[in-house]
Amino acid sequence: MPYDQYETVIGLEVHVQLDTASKAFCGDATAFGAPANTHISPISLGHPGTLPRLNKKQVEYAIKLGLALGSKINMVNAFDRKNYFYADLPKGYQITQDRKPICIGGQLKITTEAGEKAIRIHHIHMEEDAGKSIHETDGPYSQIDLNRAGVPLLEIVSEPDLRSAEEVDAYMTAMRQLVRYLGVSDGNMEQGSLRCDVNVSVRPKGQQVFGERCEIKNLNSMRYARRAIQYEVKRQIDLIESGGEVRQETLNFDPDTGRTSPLRDKENAHDYRYFPEPDLPPIVVDADDLRRYHQELPALPWQLRERLSETYGLPAYDVNLLTEEQQPALFFLELAQHTDLYKAAANLMINKVLPYCNEAGVELSAFPLGVDQLARLLALIEEGKVSNTAAYQQLFPTMLEAPGVAPLELAQSLNLLQNSDANTLEGIIDQVIVGNPDEAARYQKGKKALIGFFMGEVMKASRGKADPKLTNQLLREKLSK
Repeated sequence: MPYDQYETVIGLEVHVQLDTASKAFCGDATAFGAPANTHISPISLGHPGTLPRLNKKQVEYAIKLGLALGSKINMVNAFDRKNYFYADLPKGYQITQDRKPICIGGQLKITTEAGEKAIRIHHIHMEEDAGKSIHETDGPYSQIDLNRAGVPLLEIVSEPDLRSAEEVDAYMTAMRQLVRYLGVSDGNMEQGSLRCDVNVSVRPKGQQVFGERCEIKNLNSMRYARRAIQYEVKRQIDLIESGGEVRQETLNFDPDTGRTSPLRDKENAHDYRYFPEPDLPPIVVDADDLRRYHQELPALPWQLRERLSETYGLPAYDVNLLTEEQQPALFFLELAQHTDLYKAAANLMINKVLPYCNEAGVELSAFPLGVDQLARLLALIEEGKVSNTAAYQQLFPTMLEAPGVAPLELAQSLNLLQNSDANTLEGIIDQVIVGNPDEAARYQKGKKALIGFFMGEVMKASRGKADPKLTNQLLREKLSK
């Protein structure tokens, strides 16, 4: 099959569950993991005579995400009813936004091996989630858990700008990072806080008209999303090449088989019979609130990446590791106010501080050492008072056990201070050279790599206390005579 003659076209509908204490239109709790059907009420169950009331936090979070993505905020927006009938949708309709969504336009930049690319946003709208149908039981019945019914969502609809499963992965990763930086969602795909519907079509390369698209629903794992897209692209090309036509339909992905299968014909707007939600007035965004939300935005991932790269000269690898989550980046910036050893500070964070937090299961905010203590540790290494190895393997763990004691004092108590006295070092070096005449002769005949052997012997003789820089300098001088 001429798969390389086709282009994949993908648009995403990303659903972000907002990290609010209560549901979108009632006071039910939203906490994950509660026993089934305990976070419910007459409102979320859609009982007759009940009325929704707006969760202001949902509006605030929607606006902040829109501002971060460069969207236009719709200062007057409204809710609509989207009618469809599933067992896990108690009311028989979903409160959502159709005609007047809260955010219009914007973009999110992604980075792949091919470079940086901007993915355009069509719009962002607010809505409520449905419940959860559970089909994996041993009995003949499906089960329904309505704890999730009414949980506030944002749906971010992209333009069809994505061209591969790799770009989808990068987009979802960037979106997860952004919502976590903003504090609007935990972005936990395993718990359903971030999931996506993927609209996939193919067309011959060079063709401008889009092919017929199929929508793969509710992918809550990037591994599943990649497999689903790869299978669906191959299925559509095989179908076209065999003389068939792609039908617009909604698909399910089975991770056990790695195949997509039809759920139903793809609905269009008229199938949902949208009409204005009569029980909720339009939302009028206050201009003062909008300015305040803009001022409250934290430093965004791309801003921190640029700052760590340009201001502090960190390599791309370090920058990506430190900005993957917000707290490490902010911790590094605070540490950088106490030292100008930026690369050494990044190494210390990546190799010691972050692994400690991961293993101990603590947040950086609970890390026992202050940035001033870490800066003093870096200074001891830079000044040659403590070797890098001794600092990492002995001094750092001891500092964690005695965070109130100065690093220099601990280094002295552990007998880790290096010998930088030239006269003492010269005596040790002379003994090492005299004790290894064959190696000294080979070095003088051009085998310069033997400097490592002599460094090791001096370190042994000094019990690791020799200043490496001074030792290297004196060794080269004496061996060259």
